[in-house]
Amino acid sequence: MIWLALVGLFVLLCFGAVLFVGAPYVPTLSPQVVAALELADLKASDTLLELGCGDGKVVLAAVRLGYHVVGYELNPILAFVAWLRTRKYRQQVQIVWGDFWHKPWPPAEAVFVFLQPRYMTKLDRHIKAWPHKPVKLVSFAFQIPDRKPDKTQAGVFLYRYR
Repeated sequence: MIWLALVGLFVLLCFGAVLFVGAPYVPTLSPQVVAALELADLKASDTLLELGCGDGKVVLAAVRLGYHVVGYELNPILAFVAWLRTRKYRQQVQIVWGDFWHKPWPPAEAVFVFLQPRYMTKLDRHIKAWPHKPVKLVSFAFQIPDRKPDKTQAGVFLYRYR
C-alpha cells in the first residue's frame, strides 16, 4: 500500500512541479498539429525543435513527414512516454529530458511551442539571440506580445527570424 502512495506522490510531483518552472501538460489538438507543420513548411531532413514535447504527439507527426526532431520535456514521465512513442524513429528523433531554457539547442529550421503567455517574450528574446537563423517559430494558441505574426492558421502563429 505504501508503494502505491509513493507512486502517486511521484506522479503528482512530476506533473505538479513543472507548473513552477514551465507549462502544464495539455496535449496539442490534431488540427493544430497539422496547421503547425504546414506553417513550418519544412523539407524532408530539416530539423524541428519542440520545446515541451509532452507525450510526443507533434514529434511523431513531424518525423512521419521525414523531419529530424529534437523534443525537450521537463516531466520525466512524459519524456519517457515521448521516447517510447518515437523509439522506432530513433535515427531521426531525440527526446531530451530537461529544461529547454538550460539545455543547448542544435541548429534547426523551425521551433514549435505550446507555451504559456508569460514565457513568450522570453522565448522571443532567446530566439533573437540564438545564432542559428533563419528559423521559424510556430506557436499554438499564444502570440508574442507586441509582435505581429507573419501568418496565422487554426489558432497557430508563425514568426520568422532572419
